[in-house]
Amino acid sequence: MKDLTRRKKASAFPKGRTVNDQSLSDVQDVLGQKTPASDELIEYLHLIQDRYGHISANHLAALAHVMKLSQSEVYETATFYAHFLVLKEGHTPPPTLTIRICDGPSCRMKGAKTLARDVGKTLQGQARVEEVPCIGRCDHAPAAAVGKNVIPWATEKTIVTAAQNDDTKPILPSYQDLSAYVEAHGYQAFKALTSGRISRGGVLSELEAANLRGLGGAGFAVAQKWRFLDGQAKPRVVAVNADEGEPGTFKDRHLLETAPHQVIEGALIAAHTVEADDVYIYLRDEYPHIHAILKTEIAKLVQHGLTNGIRLHLRRGAGAYVCGEESAMLESLEGKRGLPRNRPPFPAQSGLFGRPTLVNNVETLYWVTDIMNHGGTRFKDNGCQHFYSLSGRINEPGVKLAPAGITVRQLIDEYGGGMIEGHTFKGYMPGGASGGILPASLGDAPMDFGTLEKHGCFVGSSAVVVLSDQDNIHNLTRHMIDFFAHESCGQCTPCRSGISKLQDLLSEPHAHRDLIESISKVMADGSICGLGQAAANPLLTALRHFPDDLA
Repeated sequence: MKDLTRRKKASAFPKGRTVNDQSLSDVQDVLGQKTPASDELIEYLHLIQDRYGHISANHLAALAHVMKLSQSEVYETATFYAHFLVLKEGHTPPPTLTIRICDGPSCRMKGAKTLARDVGKTLQGQARVEEVPCIGRCDHAPAAAVGKNVIPWATEKTIVTAAQNDDTKPILPSYQDLSAYVEAHGYQAFKALTSGRISRGGVLSELEAANLRGLGGAGFAVAQKWRFLDGQAKPRVVAVNADEGEPGTFKDRHLLETAPHQVIEGALIAAHTVEADDVYIYLRDEYPHIHAILKTEIAKLVQHGLTNGIRLHLRRGAGAYVCGEESAMLESLEGKRGLPRNRPPFPAQSGLFGRPTLVNNVETLYWVTDIMNHGGTRFKDNGCQHFYSLSGRINEPGVKLAPAGITVRQLIDEYGGGMIEGHTFKGYMPGGASGGILPASLGDAPMDFGTLEKHGCFVGSSAVVVLSDQDNIHNLTRHMIDFFAHESCGQCTPCRSGISKLQDLLSEPHAHRDLIESISKVMADGSICGLGQAAANPLLTALRHFPDDLA
């Protein structure tokens, strides 16, 4: 009888947080008429934070109850992503306004750390001021995000003023909307495909003639990647990777905020070609203005019946660099932590929701539309032009359209307005943080897929950061390794432990060079995804090309 009484008492107080009526009402009000779906967990977390400026423990419990998920699953997902502020029980809610000051390489060059310190002191208690990894505004360094709006070339005064006049809605740039795009003969290529005037095989032939390669970093042949879905089960899906988080990269932002429909049409062409029913666009959370643009323009497309029955879904990331890796992105799209998957199976076999999935980068799809409008031969004859994100110690940073294989010296002199006065060209990062660091003596090396590997680097997403004689290579290397340590998901030991060890060895890199190279090889060979495989590149290339700077 005593044991029975104990069991009854225990069942009256179940383990886990009790859901209170007010929090449940709050969550139901935020979700509105939505029918909860587990894959939209991250979207719901965004909605709660958008409303309250943070996510309380009680709201997490209520959300788990509404979604019929365990509280631990909801908590683990929320705390995985940097942009969710999960407030523990009993803690005082912080200011609702968050100011994120970019800590990327180009912004650091322009005094971002000092700026963050000064703003933090001025707005203490009025806003949360955070130093964050690259926010995709390297051409406007130093940059800061005040709420949902970015302050380019930020100063303490402009940030404080913006904070005092904070508007919860993002300010939209001028862009080519649906009517303007259709007037300029937009969606004609997609209509030709859906009407049968162009065959699926014809699309692949044009992409092969263009020699188009994926422009998100890997450089894989696009037509071949699309063919991987041949013979796979249906239904199928296309996932658009718009989560450019590589420090120094901002070309996808430029394309989506100026010509969103050219990207969307490319995605629809891809979906029809591989016989996919759905397109999921995964957009980094640092681009709220683009989220507003895409939400508006997708609604117009649906209203005008221009998708040929293909369903378009827009999802936000939440501040996790690792989700730029395709399988981690798929996990995030499913409402989970962005942990990269072991392969096989590959996404083309079993991707989003277990369906065969084609994953393409924003710029890749932009050029798909161009190639279908003008032909693959023209694209190839024009030098397989693509966009370079150019920033650093130059007069005219920005997105530059240039032929594949251009040199950094040409980019600086012909596209970037030359070096800033008083600065001498010392080196460059050809592919963001993961692409390594090269010296000025290799400034005439062509930057293309497969051309820089012999120097220990790669072009990746073409995020080119120009360095001068006033940049400290040791500090830059330390910053990049710390960045990877911060962004590692921690799932696999080679990456998690390897990066931590590299941080320790940076104090005396020459003394530990053999050990550094050994650890780096284990990381490259044993890490699940590209983050761990490339994380040692800044240190390895600095040792190779700038030995004196690491003394």
